[in-house]
Amino acid sequence: MQRESVSSLRCPKSQLALELEDAVEEHGGEIKSGTLVCRSCNTRYPIRNFIPRFVPDDGYAESFGKQWNRYRLVQLDSANNFALTEDRFYRGTEWTREELAGQRVLEVGSGAGRFTQILLQANAQVFSGDYSSAVDANWKSNGPHPNLTLFQGDIYHLPLPTAYFDKVFCYGVLQHTPDVKKAFMSLVPFLKPGGKIAIDVYSKVTWPSRWSAKYVWRPLTTRLHHETLFDIVEWYVPRWLRGGEWLRGHVPRRFIKYIDGVVPCNDYRGADWARSMTPEQLEAWAVLDTFDALSPKFDFPQDAETVRSWFEEAQLVDIAVGRAAHGNLKGNAVAR
Repeated sequence: MQRESVSSLRCPKSQLALELEDAVEEHGGEIKSGTLVCRSCNTRYPIRNFIPRFVPDDGYAESFGKQWNRYRLVQLDSANNFALTEDRFYRGTEWTREELAGQRVLEVGSGAGRFTQILLQANAQVFSGDYSSAVDANWKSNGPHPNLTLFQGDIYHLPLPTAYFDKVFCYGVLQHTPDVKKAFMSLVPFLKPGGKIAIDVYSKVTWPSRWSAKYVWRPLTTRLHHETLFDIVEWYVPRWLRGGEWLRGHVPRRFIKYIDGVVPCNDYRGADWARSMTPEQLEAWAVLDTFDALSPKFDFPQDAETVRSWFEEAQLVDIAVGRAAHGNLKGNAVAR
């Protein structure tokens, strides 16, 4: 975190400015460690490994910290010589590089920084946070960078000024929060008048389908230790990818959907957007996304009518809600 970023941070409790103490700098001005202090409520927030920490631990998002630190490079365009994340970002948000340049953007739920990287490439001023230790993976992916401020914080109590951002971006997050609508509503106050927000959520699916299989197993998998579940997924997914090919050639087609509806495996082979991947990349994405489907404590898919009602209740305008190319629901709007 740059020293200049301190003036843009707020105490999540009092919403007042913070003071920096005991700063240790590296990388030409990046604050590696120190303490942010709220004089109003006497709360102290540590800075560790270049990132201010506004929550004591990963809480309900612990599994995400583990997966993104373990599979940090899997979805990064720069590490894989493809443009899948870039395409998803610009198609979903309908923003352009030109409009992002120089704008202040809040990204909530950064993961390993796949979208952070796209925003930085567009020369945006990025404030990116995650509840989990995934922010450490993001730092490894994108830091240090003069346009990047990372923080570990709670979506319901963001450590930032309201009416401060030109854009708010939140993909892959809301359905994994304890109260999805409240999480969405927590984002809106941070938009400037005329600012734009882009979010996505899981879409409700019916059984049987490849994407509904996780709900058969989640009552069990969410109770397993994350390392145990990771070991299981890393063992069976590659074997299922190979075995599934054999089954599709020997089992009547009418039964395949029922098999897919029982065996959780995010198999992207044959998807148009995944055609540029190598077999090894497809396997890594399958392992990562299958774990992502089975491990989170919360998983609340939504329908388009519900998402639209949130935007309307928040008094946003130019609302557009629809299905994204990758299957999730997306919502875009503008603040009054």
